[in-house]
Formats: sequence, C-alpha cells, structure tokens
Amino acid sequence: MSTKQKNAFADKKMVSRAIQDSFAKCDPKIQVKNPVMFIVYVAAVLTTALYFVSLFGVKDAQPGFILSIAVILWFTVLFANFAEAIAESRGKAQADSLRAAKKDVPAGKIPSPEQKDQIEKVSSSELVKNDLVIVKAGEQIPADGEVIDGAASVDESAITGESAPVIRESGGDRSAVTGGTTVISDWLVIRVTSEAGESFLDKMIAMVEGASRKKTPNEIALQILLVALTIIFLLVTAALYPYSAFAAGQAGIQNPSSITALIALLVCLAPTTIGALLSSIGIAGMSRLNQANVLAMSGRAIEAAGDVDILMLDKTGTITLGNRQAAEFIPVDGVDIRELADAAQLSSLADETPEGRSIVVLAKKEFGIRGREFGGQSPEFVPFTAKTRMSGVNLPGTQIRKGAADAVKEYVKAQNGTYSKDCEETVKKIANSGGTPLVVAKNGRIMGVIHLKDIIKSGVKEKFADLRKMGIKTIMITGDNPMTAAAIAAEAGVDDFLAEATPEGKLQMIRDFQKQGHLVAMTGDGTNDAPALAQADVAVAMNTGTQAAKEAGNMVDLDSSPTKLIDIVRIGKQLLMTRGSLTTFSIANDVAKYFAIIPAMFMTLYPGLAALNIMGLHSANTAILSAIIYNALIIVALIPLALKGVKYREVPAKKLLSRNLLIYGLGGLAAPFVFVKLIDVLLALFGVS
Repeated sequence: MSTKQKNAFADKKMVSRAIQDSFAKCDPKIQVKNPVMFIVYVAAVLTTALYFVSLFGVKDAQPGFILSIAVILWFTVLFANFAEAIAESRGKAQADSLRAAKKDVPAGKIPSPEQKDQIEKVSSSELVKNDLVIVKAGEQIPADGEVIDGAASVDESAITGESAPVIRESGGDRSAVTGGTTVISDWLVIRVTSEAGESFLDKMIAMVEGASRKKTPNEIALQILLVALTIIFLLVTAALYPYSAFAAGQAGIQNPSSITALIALLVCLAPTTIGALLSSIGIAGMSRLNQANVLAMSGRAIEAAGDVDILMLDKTGTITLGNRQAAEFIPVDGVDIRELADAAQLSSLADETPEGRSIVVLAKKEFGIRGREFGGQSPEFVPFTAKTRMSGVNLPGTQIRKGAADAVKEYVKAQNGTYSKDCEETVKKIANSGGTPLVVAKNGRIMGVIHLKDIIKSGVKEKFADLRKMGIKTIMITGDNPMTAAAIAAEAGVDDFLAEATPEGKLQMIRDFQKQGHLVAMTGDGTNDAPALAQADVAVAMNTGTQAAKEAGNMVDLDSSPTKLIDIVRIGKQLLMTRGSLTTFSIANDVAKYFAIIPAMFMTLYPGLAALNIMGLHSANTAILSAIIYNALIIVALIPLALKGVKYREVPAKKLLSRNLLIYGLGGLAAPFVFVKLIDVLLALFGVS
C-alpha cells in the first residue's frame, strides 16, 4: 500500500469503475439506505411517471418541463451515487493490490520448535490457529503469527509499502509477523495466531473497501437530523398544494403550483447536498487514513481521534528505537581512552545483544579497532547471566569484565581492587542523564564506563511540539526510574511522564483522565500495553508489536512510528471539519433557494412576493429549473472537497470555527444567488419560458 495519496479523478480506471457503480447503486435496496437521497430517488421515479401521463393530453400539463425536471433529478441521484462510488473506488483499488499479496503458498508445518527437520508441506489455507511453521530465507510467511524461535530480516513492503526490511525475532515486542510478507534472511519458527479468512491482511482488505465501512455514531446522528429536516420540508411542501389551490380558487385564478414544481421545491429545500456527500466524506476519511499506512478497525476511532486531547506513548520502541546503544567511552583514574575502548570491545565480541554489538561498532568508529589476533590462544568468553549481571572474556593473563556498576564493584573488590570515587561519580552522572552505565574492569582494575543511551527516534521532538499546538498533551509511559524518565522526557519533548509504570498504573491513569472528561489516545507495542490500549478512546498499536497489542488496539500503525498519531489526529479533525463545513454549506444553500423558487412560484397568487424575487428570475419555470440544476451540479463541484477534506490548520478551535463559518456559511449563502441567476440567464437565452 503506497503512502502517497492518489488523486482519484486522475485515474481513468477508477473513474470508469465509479461511473458503472453509480448506475448499479440505483437499486432501490441500496438507495433506501440513504433516506435523504431516497426522497430524490422517489421524486425522480414520480416525475418520470408524470411525464408519461402528461403525454396523454392531461390538461395544463407541460411535458417538456416535467421531462426536464425528471432528467435533472435522475442526474442528481447519479451524482450522489458517483460521489460515494469514487470514494469507494480508492479503497477498492487498495484492496486489489492487497489481494495480490494474499496468495495460497506452501507452508512448512513442524510438530515442535525442537523438530525443525520434520517438515510437512501443506497449503497455507490448511493452517489453523496454533499450528507451528518454519519459514526460511526467500519464503513467504503463510499466515499471521508470533515468532517463537529464531530471528530474521523480513520484507514487509507488500503490506507497508516500505522497502527497508525489518527484524523479527522471538521474545520481546518485535515478535509479530504478518501473512504475505517475505523472510529474506535466516529463518523463523512461527505459531499461527489466526484462522483462515481472519488474517490481518483479510481485515485490511475488508476495511479499505468503502462498501464495508460502518456508519459512525456522529454520522448516524447527522443523518437523523437530515432526515428530520427532510420530513419537515416534505410536510410543508405537501401542505402547499391544497393551500395554494384553495387560495387560487378564492382569487379566481389558476393554481400556480403543480405536483412537478412542488417536487422540485422539496428536492431543493431538503439537505440534498450534504445528504449526497455524507457517505463519501466518511469513506474518504478512512481512505486517507489507509493511505497514511494506518489500519482503523472502526470509523468511531477516527472520529474520536479528532477530539483527542491526551496522548500517552510507551517509551521503548515508540519514542525510542527500543535498544540502548553505546554512545561514549569515559575513562577514569587516568586510564587511556583507547585502552578502555579496546577492553570494552574485547569483552563484547561474543555479545550478540544490540547493546553489545553497538560497543563493538563504537570502538571501530572512534578508534579504528578492527582485527583481533589472539596469538593462537582461544579466548574464553563469559556470557551475561541474570545472577552475575556481567559478561566478559578471559585470555592468558588477562580477565576483562563489563556490566552493571554494583556487580562490577563487587567483582573488583573480590579481586582486591579499588572502586574509585571518580568511577562512582561518572556512573551517577550517566544515570542522572537518563543513560545506562556499564563499568569495564581489567584484571581487577576499573578502567572506565560505557555510556549506553536510549536513542530517540528522528523528528519526535518537533512532532510533539506540533501536537502541543493542536492542544494535545503528551505523556511518556516507561518502566524506568523517575530520574532516567525525566531525562528522556526532556530530550523527547513530551509534556509529562509516568515512571516505573505497570500495566495497572497505565490503565488507572487513562481511567482517571477519562473521568475528568478527556479523550485519551495511546500508542504501544507490547503485551503489557494491551490493557491500557483496550481502555483508551483511540488505541494505536505498532505493527512491529505483539499480537496482543494489535488485538487490543482499534488502529494499527503499519509503519510503527509514534509520530503517526499526528497524522491520525489531523485526519480525524479533518473528517469532522469536512462534514461540519459541508453541512453548513448545504443548509446555507437552502436559504438562497427560498428566494429563487417560492417568489417565482407564488407571485401570481401573492403579488407582494415580487419584492423577494431579488434575483429577478425570468419565469417560474426557469426559476425552478435553475434551482434544481444548481442543486445537482453543486454535488459534483463539491466531490473533490469531500474526498480531499477541508484543510486542517494548527490554530485554536474558536478561530478555526469562525474561519469555516465565514467561508462555508457565507459561501453557501452567496453561491446559489450567483449561479442560479447565471443558469436562469442561460435558460432564457435558449428560449426556455
């Protein structure tokens, strides 16, 4: 899925599919799902029937006028169908590309992780939950699962659109894999976590197709309001015919209203513009989120994102890269820094942890220490254990150890060495800065300290500043001690932090904010984040995270970027603003249409209404035709805005509201006066009377 937004109108295939769907959506069973546009649909059917009746010489019938109204009403229905279809077409195009990645592939099923050589070849469609499979380099992962053994580079470009491979390994928060991705190095043993037809890819395909989108509570509420307005206008319009007939009889003149004219009046006065665009606005909002590489499990979550004012972020893997790296060698007690780097690298040659590898890399980078000659002697590497909290290497006549400060301190004292004040102060300074100190000792003598540091993800601080402008408070969640947490929070630019966090602590903090009336969003990637993700109003799980985290969230960030929430919030706000702006525009339009149709229709009955004919329309027929033509064309004109969304600006909500009311309120009021008059002039030029 490409992260680049595609212009639906620039794709001929997409437009062609949307046009075909516009006619397919004329099925009454589909039309009835949108009550406002169903009224237009019924009106089109009724005026078409009236046209055929008028051909049989019905007194005072105007077949040409009735046919014109019928044709315009059918176009109005088709334009509304097209708006929804063009929004859906982008999702269908994305779904097609995802289906291409979903293949029935061979899978290597194994009885247990210890029996990797006992491979049974089966089809991926035959796999069930909890089956174990082994996937080797060059093979496609056959189903969603959890890595329980091994580590490998995985190409996820079919899902995320990103070309750079990612590491997936057993344990930790990077163990989830997605069916349809490809292992490009080493091997993985995977436990299948989904049944056939219920994979992550299946969910993505279902969600990106606009047709499968469920209406959100706000959208349902707005539709109820629109239906209520339509019913009111229906009752008013229905009452106008007998009332005008009675008044005309009293005045001894012909009834100025007709069923066709009143149908046109109803369609123009009902909120048809927003009724036609409402569904496309919602579908386009979800499509924009999908194009940002975020899978939303519900439209409700997108709307909630538009109102979020508290954002809680898990530190490890979300704000930071997830692995601490060596940043500096700090010698103590007069030791040469190169000698310290040499000893630190020697102690880390067999250390396959990210921290150990980073020490080797730093020594190479800073001092060019590369090749190792051991004079024919085999070094004895001492692995790290939870008990010793140290690792190192033994060579003839040399013992090197690196590890936690207190562990190395005890080791040195046992060797009759000295743990100096210089070392103690250096350790304290690193800890206070939010880093992790690893002390290095050689033959019972302290040589110095390695500064391990959390690496903040690029651009995080700037993005959090943007969130602050949007009125969103950021809170970092970490298991670190308060001193370390404070240092990392300051570097990342978050507003607050929760240190020594437990799953219960995260959950309680979210509940406390919600009780105060806040809407809370949280991002996380670990199993320990799952309870808090389930409680949050907007829960964004990292795609690199565990299966438990992804199941607890209502959104999954395929790029696993904590700053993605900014895009989610913008899209949520943009969705709400677009819906509100076009609703304002639609209702404001109706005011102008009163001045177009009602005076023109009833001037003969009530001459005083001529004062309201401020547009000076040519005749009652041209007034009605002009208004209903404008009513149809404005839907087409607003489709690009419904798809793209109203531009969101990082300004206070009050200023934003005032600006949009000015543009869409006054704009909606003025536009019909201009264009209805223009259409009326053109109709008059073509001889319509």
